[in-house]
Amino acid sequence: MGNDQDYLKAALQLLGSLGLLIYGMRMMSESLQKLAGPSLRHVLARMTTNRVTGMLTGVGVTAAVQSSTATTVMTVSFVNAGLLTLAQAISIIMGANIGTTLTAWIMSAGFSFNVTDIVFPVFIIALILIYRKRQRTTGEFLFGIAILFLGLGTLRQTGMDMHLGENPAVLNFFASFDPNSFGTTLLFLLMGGVLTMCVQSSAAVMAITMILCSSGALPIYQGIALVMGENIGTTVTSNVAALSASTQARRAAFAHMFFNIFGVCWMLIVFHPFVDAVCNMVGGGTENLSVVLATFHTCFNLANTFILIWFVPQIERIVCFVIREKPEPEKSGLHMQYIESGLMQTPEIAVLQAQKETAAFGKRVQEMFGMVVHLLNVSDEQTFGELFKRIEQEEDTTDKIEIEIANYLQQVGENRLSDETKEKVRRMMREIDELESIGDMNYKLARTMEHRLRNKLEFGSGLNTKLKEMMALADKALTQMNVVMEGQAEDISMDKTREIETEINQMRQTLKDENITAVNNHMYNYAVGTLYTDMVNDLEKLGDYVVNVVEARIGQ
Repeated sequence: MGNDQDYLKAALQLLGSLGLLIYGMRMMSESLQKLAGPSLRHVLARMTTNRVTGMLTGVGVTAAVQSSTATTVMTVSFVNAGLLTLAQAISIIMGANIGTTLTAWIMSAGFSFNVTDIVFPVFIIALILIYRKRQRTTGEFLFGIAILFLGLGTLRQTGMDMHLGENPAVLNFFASFDPNSFGTTLLFLLMGGVLTMCVQSSAAVMAITMILCSSGALPIYQGIALVMGENIGTTVTSNVAALSASTQARRAAFAHMFFNIFGVCWMLIVFHPFVDAVCNMVGGGTENLSVVLATFHTCFNLANTFILIWFVPQIERIVCFVIREKPEPEKSGLHMQYIESGLMQTPEIAVLQAQKETAAFGKRVQEMFGMVVHLLNVSDEQTFGELFKRIEQEEDTTDKIEIEIANYLQQVGENRLSDETKEKVRRMMREIDELESIGDMNYKLARTMEHRLRNKLEFGSGLNTKLKEMMALADKALTQMNVVMEGQAEDISMDKTREIETEINQMRQTLKDENITAVNNHMYNYAVGTLYTDMVNDLEKLGDYVVNVVEARIGQ
């Protein structure tokens, strides 16, 4: 009975330790992304001039944020935006595989010495920084590291207390597999892949493997087979997540899987000599087996990258052949360019996706305004009706885009975000509301013109010319708005937008005064004057909405 209780206690400690480890890894990764996310995104967009720099960029970004998934998601977003080619994305993903090996070294450090001695002072420092608002993210990063190492330390101690290396049942189980058998290697490879898919954490599987190897229960050959399986298992997860995403997202995820499967295939051919070489390089002894696993993980990914980096164009062709372009039966009015609901998103990167989508929304409402301007010059009823219907559909689409982005931002807001990112989310919610109002105003202008045509009210060349001048100013304001939306907030001022707004306000007042005089002098009737004034006022309101968008973008 006592033994049963001891095993139950050990099992609960094991599960709890793994929970701490996974939570600590996640907290550390999210904090790193908050600290370095924006600058790393710029590095990712720029430092990809060729396959080697792309690979090095993937190594650096993944090592910095401790998440190959985060790097893959960022890469896919840039491919969708046309900032990266698929070939560049493949080289970055290769680098991400090397960068993620740093996780194995962190695990190895936790198993090589007793880290719990330094954990509690780190907790104290982290808590102090968390309560100091400016250093909060740094505090969260240290807190994540402390939890991670506490989990590792507890896991290591639990493994020692369980005496797995002296347990006959455990030893007999692993001894029943021939370490020199190809079938054994394949079986443990499969087990590693399935375990990773089940627990959704390659770090947890790596930790389990290290505890089994370090205790002497699991032979190193089987342990390394588990690590190879974990490499494939983690790519299956991202491929399943990308099933509902764009073609480019699925191609990037498949390229990741192809890279790892190819590596495992050639590794199986040279498995025992390669493992023996790594063991000789590190040195024997059970206490070094966690280091052996980390070294193998790094050497394997380095070697695989060195082999495949020269065949990026060929990999691109294979990926494009396997993942064909999605057939588009009918292009709907609503099409999200940057928001990828299928891929697992990290909060800080999801905000970038939403920001790009909001900028695309800004361009869309300006294109809609271009239709309105064109409508002013159309006199043929059939052509007018077709264009008016397009504007009507576009107005419905802008409503849906606002809802899509707002829902996406609400989901992002449910995660742990930095104060700066929370403010960005609030500003974007205001931006999309004002952009939708611009869409409404475009439709209102179109309806006014439709009313004019239906009632056969002619503005005449003079009024049309004045309206075109004011529309040109409104379009100028929309162009400047989109310049601001695509730029960096700290590099852009309100000055130009304010100047255009002043011009619009002055012109509105001038045209209203002229209209009163013209109606009083019977140059045209009151009904024409009313419609004309409505359009002038609506154009001025549209200019106000543009100012509101720019203010929200800049943070005023």
